[in-house]
Amino acid sequence: MNDPDRQSKVKARRTPERQLGPVTLRRGQVQESTTDQRLLDHRGRSDWVHTDPWRVLRIQTEFVEGFGLLAELPRAVSVFGSARTTPDSPDYAVAQRLGGALSDAGWAVITGGGPGIMEAANRGTSEAGGLSVGLGIELPFEQSLNEWVDLGIEFRYFFARKTMFVKYAQAFVILPGGFGTMDELFEALTLVQTHKVNQFPVILMGRDFWAPLVDWMRTSLVGRGLVAEKDLELFTVTDDVDEAVAIIERAYEERTDPPVATGDEHPGAADD
Repeated sequence: MNDPDRQSKVKARRTPERQLGPVTLRRGQVQESTTDQRLLDHRGRSDWVHTDPWRVLRIQTEFVEGFGLLAELPRAVSVFGSARTTPDSPDYAVAQRLGGALSDAGWAVITGGGPGIMEAANRGTSEAGGLSVGLGIELPFEQSLNEWVDLGIEFRYFFARKTMFVKYAQAFVILPGGFGTMDELFEALTLVQTHKVNQFPVILMGRDFWAPLVDWMRTSLVGRGLVAEKDLELFTVTDDVDEAVAIIERAYEERTDPPVATGDEHPGAADD
């Protein structure tokens, strides 16, 4: 006899599954720490001296798998935002509209593949018939790629994953989010400021949310001479999805290709 209450209790007792890159672990195989955590934690036994060099091969594999999967990706935009945003939130609706508008304009959309804003952008893209990409990450709590991801890959290491967000996108659009979202924002601004990436629009969606942060940048960063006034022009704040898409389109049309290395500059220059 089926007892819904009993089934619910049994389900609640189940150990959440853990995704380790392409590997899925369940029940007794779930580890308490993540690959990133084990890489960065120098405490404990000295066997790290022997195991750390071998981790290089795993790191290399993540880059090879990511490059291989995404090498033929069409022009794309990376969209960031909170995983905690609920489907009834106005921010979710904006991200969903953004995904659809980018798809209609011929852009693929890349997200972290999780819930919230990421799900909304993937959903809007997929429903509009565009290519919806998800770059997942191993976390200490249960999370898997959302159902709207058409092309997905799970990473163990944040730094390998973050490289893919930049390498295969021509713009960043950032909606309200927490620490992870802020991390992506300031990394993008740093890359643009230091000319590691060029003609790379960074667009902040949601004026009310971003206004206090922009004010702080102006008063505390520019005010103390820690960044230049012109650095505040490295990003655009808007509430308008159509404006965001137009900015991305204009930057793409106006881009200029960097000079091709000939190998004459120094040995191996063409391979950098």
